Amino acid sequence: MRRGIVGVQFLFVAFGATVLVPLLVGLDPATALFTAGLGTFIFHFVTGGKVPIFLGSSFAFIAPIIEASRLWGMPGTLAGMAGVALVYFLMSLLIMFQGRRVLDKLFPPVVIGPVIILIGLTLSGSAVNMAKTNWMLAFISLATAIAVLILGRGLLKLVPVVCGIAAGFVAALLFGHYHLFGVEPVDFSKVAAASWFSLPSSIAHLSAPQFRWEPFLYMIPVAIAPVIEHIGDVYVVGAVAGKDFVKDPGLHRTMLGDGLACLFAAFLGGPPVTTYSEVTGAMSITKVTSPQVIRIAAATAIVFSVVGKLSALLQAIPQAVLGGIMLLLFGTISNVGIQNLIQHKVNVGLTRNTIIMAVTLTLGIGGAVLTAGSFTLGGIGLSAVVGVLLNLILPHDKEEEAVSEENQK
Repeated sequence: MRRGIVGVQFLFVAFGATVLVPLLVGLDPATALFTAGLGTFIFHFVTGGKVPIFLGSSFAFIAPIIEASRLWGMPGTLAGMAGVALVYFLMSLLIMFQGRRVLDKLFPPVVIGPVIILIGLTLSGSAVNMAKTNWMLAFISLATAIAVLILGRGLLKLVPVVCGIAAGFVAALLFGHYHLFGVEPVDFSKVAAASWFSLPSSIAHLSAPQFRWEPFLYMIPVAIAPVIEHIGDVYVVGAVAGKDFVKDPGLHRTMLGDGLACLFAAFLGGPPVTTYSEVTGAMSITKVTSPQVIRIAAATAIVFSVVGKLSALLQAIPQAVLGGIMLLLFGTISNVGIQNLIQHKVNVGLTRNTIIMAVTLTLGIGGAVLTAGSFTLGGIGLSAVVGVLLNLILPHDKEEEAVSEENQK
């Protein structure tokens, strides 16, 4: 009984982010819940049911999905997300034969830090545009989320997104009813028309993805940051559980499980799924690290996904409410990139590091695009590729690094 209750709580922790991503990119939130639950079961099957990890929609893919859908449409974008799975498969093979050192060489903190920063910064415009549709609703949802983060205790502190959206939605109902602050009444017509139980729309009307090379190649570089986040989360979950999951079942198996989950999510019409740090935090508080509890959360996600009125209700949330939450979340993503640089003691004063970070950030923020025929690579993907190449090409200045280390002492 206790495991069941805790399992539902874990889903509640991941619920806000899991449904927010599809709402922002134009996908069905019910499908995202379904693929999150199914993806988690796939992950546990591949890893022998040993690793207590929940997979859900990743914020790293919001900007790429929006841009790719603009260029190639959503069917092409979903097929292109198979490229994300390919990256996970390749990394799984590299780790199996070469160990983690190959990842440290290709994706050191000086590359990953700026890429994570870009994920947040490139989304800032979308957050402001959605928030300005009604600044009052945006402020209420943002203020509530901040208050929960600062004043919340226990599990409450882990659900600022859910609390912020709930407060903003309630405000929208009240203000819309009395026509205050320019808020229009919330439209519940789709909720009334929706069935209580129905398959997620993307699955009920499943159609073959329209495979194209352009979105496939476009999505590949974007997967770099989530892959690194996956590795970090596996280490953290192992520390919380008091087990070494890097050795058993092995990092190559966790990577393979995540890749297969991303592949199934794409072909079922959902966003790519990856590990959730929020659920790890919930484990630290509850001291429950049983994989069975996570599978209960996954099963609950699948049950929620077939409640038709829930999906319709989520889609009735005003854009301004989501925008207010995004103002906090996307800035937090950039802050994670900064923390990554600080925690790994990256010396940003070294000429080599300065060049890598400067070029990576400038290309991403400036919206650089590389075009060759029908192939297009831009944004975070292009920045990530350039950062990796610069890290491999630029020589290390031994004398400068020695002086830097001496100064740090």
